[in-house]
Amino acid sequence: MSVVGLTGCARRAANPSTAGAATHAPAPAASDRSNAARPAPDDTEQALAALNAAPIYFPLDSSILPPEATEELSRIAQALRQRSQAKVTVAGHTCELGTTEYNVALGQRRAASVRAYLVNLGVEPQRISVISYGEERPADVNAPEKNRRAEFSFRLAEQARAGEL
Repeated sequence: MSVVGLTGCARRAANPSTAGAATHAPAPAASDRSNAARPAPDDTEQALAALNAAPIYFPLDSSILPPEATEELSRIAQALRQRSQAKVTVAGHTCELGTTEYNVALGQRRAASVRAYLVNLGVEPQRISVISYGEERPADVNAPEKNRRAEFSFRLAEQARAGEL
């Protein structure tokens, strides 16, 4: 059994029998009424914009943080400490060299080393999750060194509860 849901935003042609009828906005859904305490979208966007981060690149077959990554990680840690509602997922990636199993494990170690560094800088561990994609999501198939990386995705606690991110 399959279920198909369709939504659309195209304007319907006016029906001659209802063309003169007044249009009414639908009543707000219960979830809309409960959002009064949520930050305005602009506030959320500004908070997340401040948390943009460049990928951390790793040497071949290594999960040791390179020295040039410390400045970016310090900046991220400071931004997270200033935004107590922010959470981050660190995704570990690898190039195509090695087996799938090995690369997933290496990606996990890369993400975990970034997490450990952020925790060492004062970010609460429960605010940092890690995932490994191994070789499955290359940034550039023609440049393997760009695939040996850890990337960040940020969200606010309100978004996580509402299922927005």
